[in-house]
Amino acid sequence: MKNFAIKLVWFTTIYVFVFAGLCQTNVILPVIMTLYCIGIPLILFMVYTVLHDDYKTSKTFKDWYEDYPIETLEEEEN
Repeated sequence: MKNFAIKLVWFTTIYVFVFAGLCQTNVILPVIMTLYCIGIPLILFMVYTVLHDDYKTSKTFKDWYEDYPIETLEEEEN
């Protein structure tokens, strides 16, 4: 996801925060509705893109977190 997908996630997140902020101001209703109508397909496109991304990893659930390594589950049982 370090390619287009992560950039799309960041863009969509910023878009939603800007939209939420504009909803709290005195922006006219047609502008808010236009941004809303753009935002819904943007969120759906983001979800579709992330789910169909060709990201591959060699990590498994036994590897736990990279920033806090612990023994694998098999090693803990022994």
